[in-house]
Amino acid sequence: MSGQAREFTAQMSIRTGHWRLYVVLPNTTEVWPAYLFGCTVPTFTDRTNALSTLGFEPVPGAEWEWTEDSEIHDDPTSAAVLIAAIRVRSRSEVGV
Repeated sequence: MSGQAREFTAQMSIRTGHWRLYVVLPNTTEVWPAYLFGCTVPTFTDRTNALSTLGFEPVPGAEWEWTEDSEIHDDPTSAAVLIAAIRVRSRSEVGV
């Protein structure tokens, strides 16, 4: 590796009344690192601390981006699902 940490996407969504933050590890059979919150939307600090617990940190300059999806695809009456995402890197790869 060239000394630069690989970047991943961390996503957060609410399912069954709880917010779940997870780091997407593409092309792997590993279980994706995940953190479960309560039903209140986690603050920026809560999310940063959870990422740290999982061994990741936001890439410098990265911001959380929010998008809306639906529980049932192509059904305008379906409940909305909010999804947040941010680019992250492994803390161990940057020597933190």
